[in-house]
Amino acid sequence: MPIPLQPTQNQLLAALSPDVQQRIFPHLEEIDLPLGKVLYEPGDKMRHVYFPADCIVSLLYVMESGASAEISVVGNEGLVGIALFMGGESTSSRALVQSGGSGYRLLGQRLIDEFNRHGQLMSLVLRYTQALITQMAQTAVCNRHHSIDQQLCRWLLLSLDRLPTNHLVMTQELIANMLGVRREGVTEAAGRLQKLGVIEYRRGHIEVIDRRKLETLSCECYSVVKKETDRLLKPSLLQAH
Repeated sequence: MPIPLQPTQNQLLAALSPDVQQRIFPHLEEIDLPLGKVLYEPGDKMRHVYFPADCIVSLLYVMESGASAEISVVGNEGLVGIALFMGGESTSSRALVQSGGSGYRLLGQRLIDEFNRHGQLMSLVLRYTQALITQMAQTAVCNRHHSIDQQLCRWLLLSLDRLPTNHLVMTQELIANMLGVRREGVTEAAGRLQKLGVIEYRRGHIEVIDRRKLETLSCECYSVVKKETDRLLKPSLLQAH
């Protein structure tokens, strides 16, 4: 029997004190977030923020030609829609569900009202924003200096950290769009990982068999992002704020 979805499956919502939860939770709307769903496009006026529970949302920069590249991923450690409390109503990126599941959405004004209390929620989301900026910066460095194989390893590890399973439902074409590389490059890199016994890939399903080996094959970018995210969003620190 499936476990009912709970707001506390999102780490930011779980870290809120009972009084803040009482103000926020009644206004959360449970929503399905299927693979490929677009939460917003570049330039859209943002009305909601999203709290993933068991899914992953990719933030993508889209070029005029239609080509795209992922700048960060958001899972149950965070929220989608930081532009709303950072003073803007839109963003230059696309938010696309890369691994389907469920989550919660909240009217942006509700979040802004709580943020403007200058209390716990403000501290939490600013810490999360710092972690997200680190991920974006490291992704830019990785895309410039590291091989497709290393980028794929980093991307798989970041995705696994945000899922309760070692399975990903993802086509090579979608991965190529995320990494901003040719599909053939992803096919070759995935094939090499499969030959090494690190992953098993079949018909859009990726199973990570040897995570430890995957970590050794990844570049330093994964560990930099993970260490900073763990430092900023450690449960004991979140509860303290």
